[in-house]
Amino acid sequence: MQAPASNVITLPDSGVLLESNVALAPYTSFRVGGPADWLTQPHTLDQLQEVYQWALDQKMPITFLGAGSNLLISDHGLPGLVMITKHLKAHSIDPNTGLMIAEAGKTIPRLSTQAAQQGCSGFEWAVGIPGTIGGAVVMNAGAHGGCVADNLEEVHILTGDGNIQILSNSQLHYHYRSSILQTHPQLVVKAVFRLHPGHDPQSVLQQTQAHRDHRLTTQPYDWPSCGSVFRNPQPQSAGWLIEQSGLKGYQLGGAQISEKHANFILNLGEASARDIYQLIHYIQEVIDRQWGLKLHPEVKMLGEFPSSLV
Repeated sequence: MQAPASNVITLPDSGVLLESNVALAPYTSFRVGGPADWLTQPHTLDQLQEVYQWALDQKMPITFLGAGSNLLISDHGLPGLVMITKHLKAHSIDPNTGLMIAEAGKTIPRLSTQAAQQGCSGFEWAVGIPGTIGGAVVMNAGAHGGCVADNLEEVHILTGDGNIQILSNSQLHYHYRSSILQTHPQLVVKAVFRLHPGHDPQSVLQQTQAHRDHRLTTQPYDWPSCGSVFRNPQPQSAGWLIEQSGLKGYQLGGAQISEKHANFILNLGEASARDIYQLIHYIQEVIDRQWGLKLHPEVKMLGEFPSSLV
C-alpha cells in the first residue's frame, strides 16, 4: 500500500484532519505504544463515516481507540489508520422512561453519575470503569455484580461498507467479558440502555459514590495501568491467585505488578510495551505452574509483539 505523502490531510466534506506518524502512547492509559501510520479524531458521525470511507479507498487497516484503557499497543505502533472515537460523546437520559442513549466516546464514569443524578438506577456499578461506552459494549464490561448486558437494549455499529446497523442485546451473544463484537469486530457508534427510573437521585448517587470509593481504596491509580489485566477464572479471582503466588510487587523493566491489587500492572514511568507484555506472560507461566490454571488476558493487545513470547 502506498500511503499519501503529506504529513497532514484535510478531508474536503467534513474538514476532519488526518496526521501521519503520531505517537500512540498519549492515547492509552498504559502510556506506551509506538506510532500510528495515520491518526484522526472525528467529532461527529459524518466525520467518522467520511474518514472511514477514505481509509477503505486507501485499502488501509483501521483501528479504533476510545479512552485507550484495556489496551496494550506494541512499541512498533500500528499500521494504517487509527481512529480516536472519544470525541463522539453525545448522550441523553430520560428520567421518566429510563431510556439512556450514549455515543461511543462517552466516558462511563461520567455517564454513571449523570444517570444517578436523574434518579435512574442500574448503572451505579459502572462508575469505576476507566473507559468509554464503545469499548464497554464490546467487552461486556462489568463490576460489583453488574455488567453492560444487564441494561443494554441495542447497539448501533458501523459495518464494513460504512453503513449503520442496529443489533439487539440478544444478537450480541453476551457472556462474561465477551461478545460477538470481539470475534467479529465492528465499530460501536451508539448504545441504547434501559435503566430503572423514578428513584430518589440522592439515594442512587450515594450507591454510585460507594462503588467509586471502593474502587479508589482497593485499586491503584498512582501510576499508569490498563485496569484489570486478566479475566477472573471463577470461582477464584485473578488478583487473589497472583497475590497467593507471591508476585505482588514483582518488577520487569519498567513494569510492576501492583502492591495494592495484584491484577494490575503498572507503568512506573519508563516501561515499554515489551516489558508489560513479558510480565503478562511471566504471570501466566507462574499461575499455570503453581495452580494448573491458564489466566486469559482481559487487556487487548494490538500490533506486533515478540513471537517467542506468543
